[in-house]
Amino acid sequence: MSKQTNIKVKLVGEDGNIFAIMGRVSRILRDAGFIGHAKQMCAEITKCGSYDEALTIVQNYVEVS
Repeated sequence: MSKQTNIKVKLVGEDGNIFAIMGRVSRILRDAGFIGHAKQMCAEITKCGSYDEALTIVQNYVEVS
């Protein structure tokens, strides 16, 4: 499964809590039909060791602005 999608997500000015970001991006992916991507992203984020790593994972799935 290719991780990168063509979805752009604005995170600037949003809640910086990683779980809030994960939930928002997951919802956007699901709404766009990328249910598998949303599940995989959440699984990767919950296993990672740092906030920066979690943000990198998010950026593997969507274009962040």
